[in-house]
Amino acid sequence: MTSTTFLKSDSGIGRRAFLKFCALTASLLALPPGAARLLAEGLEKARRLPVVWLSFQECTGCTESLTRSSAPSMERLLFEVISLDYHHTLQAAAGAAAEQAREATLKAHAGKLLLVVDGSVPTALGGVYSTIAGEDNLSLLRRCLEAAEAVLALGSCASFGGLPAAAPNPTGAMGVAELMQRDWVPRRPLVNLPGCPPIPEVISAVLAHRVAFGRFPELDAQRRPLAFYGETVHDRCSRRGHYEAGRFAKTFDDAGARSGWCLLELGCKGPLTHNACSTVRWNGVSNPVESGHPCLGCSEPGFWDRSSFYRPIEATVLAATEAGESSAQRGAAVYDSNCVYCHDANPASLDTPPDDVPALLRSGKIRSHRFTLEDADMQALVDYLKEAR
Repeated sequence: MTSTTFLKSDSGIGRRAFLKFCALTASLLALPPGAARLLAEGLEKARRLPVVWLSFQECTGCTESLTRSSAPSMERLLFEVISLDYHHTLQAAAGAAAEQAREATLKAHAGKLLLVVDGSVPTALGGVYSTIAGEDNLSLLRRCLEAAEAVLALGSCASFGGLPAAAPNPTGAMGVAELMQRDWVPRRPLVNLPGCPPIPEVISAVLAHRVAFGRFPELDAQRRPLAFYGETVHDRCSRRGHYEAGRFAKTFDDAGARSGWCLLELGCKGPLTHNACSTVRWNGVSNPVESGHPCLGCSEPGFWDRSSFYRPIEATVLAATEAGESSAQRGAAVYDSNCVYCHDANPASLDTPPDDVPALLRSGKIRSHRFTLEDADMQALVDYLKEAR
């Protein structure tokens, strides 16, 4: 790394620790047998990937998360495999020297660098709510994307707008994907790693995959890696046995809670939340549900506006999740999860023609419509509204 950014350790990493890291990373990414060897070979042969890390409207939790990758020290390995040329929280340089380091990287590695973004981008009032060295976040993101080969949106804020985008969203906060969809910034290959913050090993593994194989792992419709977001928190939950047996904690301090019973009736959103919290524990120790707190659904779009954190999931939504439902049934679950809080419980009362709903929801003109829906969920909602008329 350059002397203007980070101080590199002199000791390096032992061969055994390196191979253990590759085996762990291959396992986390659900790669086929033998992939650990290919990952190791790829990392050994790959040139260090230049990385520019931009932090916008955020809490620094994503950076904190990366620094807590479990042993063997993933962050230490990745800092030797990637060239983290700009990160205004971690870098040694400050002020003009820091900005010069970023601009030098953008010029020297144009079209080849990986851009990492954490935090949402404010768009209201010309972006005055967040600036870096006098430049608004949207302008800086646009310039950096021009030089980027790909972009990693780290955390729910960069992925979907996060808490800054909660209604009434005074700053006009948006995630990277929405900005690309609106053509407000250049489009580049994008991976979302939502979570508040994302799991440390998820960050490290995806970066390692990119460096070793020159591409990102397979993604879902929300552009999240399937290896980590392909299942729900509920699927592998340590409390699943209590759920199946009908044992639910009623309060946070009752006998059921102390006995580790299911937290569904305390508002757990695990059945609706795609993340690896149940299998990739924080610091290798635990996760929120195991610690006695219900899942808040932080890796899903709009979790901050959809419902009270501690209100139980509606029965219709839960039933649709567990059953092989029709499109209209799935649409009913979407309506109950997103629309019923502002509109009548009877969808037939809506004046908007069903076929006009997708354009209205995606227009960005109505503050309460800041949530995003996958194409399949959007079509299911339209089918449901048509059936209800």
